[in-house]
Amino acid sequence: MKLQVTSLDQMRTFAEALAGHLRAGDLLILSGNLGAGKTTFTQSLGRALGVTGRITSPTFVIAREHPSSGDGPALVHVDAYRLSDAEELGDLDLDSELEESITVVEWGAGLAEQLSSDYLGVTITPMFDLAADVADEADAADADEDDEDERRLVELHGHGSTWDARLQQVGDSLRALGGAVEISEFDGSDGSLDQEDNQ
Repeated sequence: MKLQVTSLDQMRTFAEALAGHLRAGDLLILSGNLGAGKTTFTQSLGRALGVTGRITSPTFVIAREHPSSGDGPALVHVDAYRLSDAEELGDLDLDSELEESITVVEWGAGLAEQLSSDYLGVTITPMFDLAADVADEADAADADEDDEDERRLVELHGHGSTWDARLQQVGDSLRALGGAVEISEFDGSDGSLDQEDNQ
């Protein structure tokens, strides 16, 4: 599934919609360049899940647990940026908390997949990064980045059987919001929805 979010409010809306489909034991692996918005997404997700504590980049602490303020699961927020291999991630002993928490691992691609065969990959790409890939340097220098700063392409890739139906449900929840978040493509077990299907 691919989404285009054009503001922080839309990122929060997306995180809230996704949070409604998460449960204890879920693993989310976040990818994206520095400044892409991984921690901002996690903050919005934490608010939607109703967890306590200020969610900040855990780069120096590596992992933080945020208990639920109600009866929901805790959120475990991990930053694997400074980890050199999967063995170091294994040393964090996340397995003991995985079944009872929702675990979000930033910079986890290539490392965190060992934690569970069922996980959701979330890739966040600033739209100005995509524009720079197709524009020459002169055009990029003339671009008004202030208008682009909050625009993000968010790609969701479910791994494992539990995500097949749930990604369809997430897409349905987002479409029910009436265009608050633009779904540019949906890849699910029932086929693909193109841009025209969502207008």
